[in-house]
Amino acid sequence: MAKTAFLGLGVMGFPMAGHLAGAGHQVTVYNRSPAKAEAWTAQHGGASAPVPRAAAEGAEMVLACVGNDDDLRQVCLGPDGAFAGMRAGAVFVDHTTVSAEVTRELAEVAQAAGIAYVDAPVSGGEAGARNGQLSIMCGGAEADVARAAAVIGAYAKICRRMGPVGAGQMTKMCNQIAIAGLVQALSESLAFAQKAGLDVADVVEVISQGAASSWQMVNRHATMASGSFDHGFAVDWMRKDLAICLAAGDELGAALPVTALVDQFYKDIQVMGGGRWDTSSLIARLVR
Repeated sequence: MAKTAFLGLGVMGFPMAGHLAGAGHQVTVYNRSPAKAEAWTAQHGGASAPVPRAAAEGAEMVLACVGNDDDLRQVCLGPDGAFAGMRAGAVFVDHTTVSAEVTRELAEVAQAAGIAYVDAPVSGGEAGARNGQLSIMCGGAEADVARAAAVIGAYAKICRRMGPVGAGQMTKMCNQIAIAGLVQALSESLAFAQKAGLDVADVVEVISQGAASSWQMVNRHATMASGSFDHGFAVDWMRKDLAICLAAGDELGAALPVTALVDQFYKDIQVMGGGRWDTSSLIARLVR
């Protein structure tokens, strides 16, 4: 069992840290709003700290799941940042979906201090975090990823090393690119079925048994058809992720025309007031 710190107790981090405690690890948590940390310790035990440095002191592994590049820098750097409290030989694991740029930047700072760095973004959403069934894609040295995997297996259904530092984030970009186009296609299919006077449930029952099937179709078709989007991964966060994908595409010379188009469709959803709606809300543009 490891002495760990977990930084960030949002909809993903709260249950992920809970699984660590449930697996017997010693967990100290930090959250920007202390009330969340107090709620977590009331439910799971462990301890909370007022700043990331205090949470990280003495920890063998520090894990973070925050919002964006700036949030990650804030919990890592500076006199109160996690790196200032970590000893040489400890491992920092970043579960946040962030840019390749900040990953390279923070990995260099960590490695200069003798801290191992693993970028380990996750897929599976809030439900996957609650159920301990996340897909985790890691970048880092083989030995570092192996150490991380032994701990984060508490909330993973698969945890795989994809390559050196940064490879986890690049794999997560592949994930978001695939989801964006898929959700738009599913939205068009379901909206078409409605306009054609077909029963959406019947349509999905049939086509989900063939080549058209997807996780999104099986798990989101009913809420999409009913216009219910108060769940899941928010549009605001998806646009943040797609901006990262598009920037990386420009850097790599990789064409992402569908991703760029769907990003603009998500912008339409934000204008409609759906920034906090689930990403499956793309159908709302088509059925107004």
